[in-house]
Amino acid sequence: MRNKEHLDEPVDEGTAVSIYAAGALCWRTKKKKLEVLLIHRQRYDDWSWPKGKLDKGETLPECAVREVSEEVGLPITLGIPLSSIRYAVKSGCKEVHYWAAAAGDMPVLPDGKEVNEVLWCSPSKARELLSNPSDLEPLEALVSAYDRSRLGTWPLLIIRHAKAKPRSAWTRAEGERPLAATGMRQALYLQRLLMAWHPNRIYTSGWMRCISTISPYAQHTKAKVKVVQRLTEADHNRHPAKVTAVVEKLLTRSSATGLCTHRPVLPTVLKALATHMPAEMRKSLPIQDPHLSPGEVLIAHVSLDEPGTIVALEQHKPYDD
Repeated sequence: MRNKEHLDEPVDEGTAVSIYAAGALCWRTKKKKLEVLLIHRQRYDDWSWPKGKLDKGETLPECAVREVSEEVGLPITLGIPLSSIRYAVKSGCKEVHYWAAAAGDMPVLPDGKEVNEVLWCSPSKARELLSNPSDLEPLEALVSAYDRSRLGTWPLLIIRHAKAKPRSAWTRAEGERPLAATGMRQALYLQRLLMAWHPNRIYTSGWMRCISTISPYAQHTKAKVKVVQRLTEADHNRHPAKVTAVVEKLLTRSSATGLCTHRPVLPTVLKALATHMPAEMRKSLPIQDPHLSPGEVLIAHVSLDEPGTIVALEQHKPYDD
């Protein structure tokens, strides 16, 4: 039964967003049946998804992971992005971004403050219980992905190195050109952002600006770093096919992986990725130069059921002074 006192009212597409929030639809399979995790909030007496507002300086993926951890005690890794929703609130318009998150058999521990009850249930039961009609949108996206064997995935993160000192201001070897002050801040920002997908291995160009970009994350998480000279600008200029071979090899993996490289190398990387996704999805690739901004991340979600097949894409902008 929906609580009529707390229904979210839809808003026009052009309405400016006053509040951003993020959350996740935690899912698992029991006896080959899909189940999703609902939460009950005593303050509103409603059933919804774990979610919450962004803290100052926080990214949407960070917020989604934090809110799920705080509200139900699950240390999730984000899966495919789902529908974002908008609805009217007192201050104007609230926009909530959702991801899928595989929960497996991890124990769920409601915090007792925001959330007093949790329920694993079928999608059909969730449709009956969800208090706000807008919450059905990410559910339908999740169910559709599951029906098409597109829900179980691992992420391949393509990272353009953070902002480096200008070439014109550097007189030593190009491979030694370091990050600028902004780039160092972008690298620290990436340390936090990448935690939402937790890549356990990162393949990087051996040039200083790439290594410095991924170092804060690698040092914080103890992720394994493999230096691949083929990913440098110089090696790519001589043998671009070898970069394609690196990407093809990475797509045979089945666990979260990062690749950090340079702007001139990105077209080759993107061309290789394009051959592993549906034609319609290729239109979402950033094919216009510079492809990615310094410190920006493109995430290709690769199917576990169909190895090597990319089923979703998302991009995350870099820290900007």
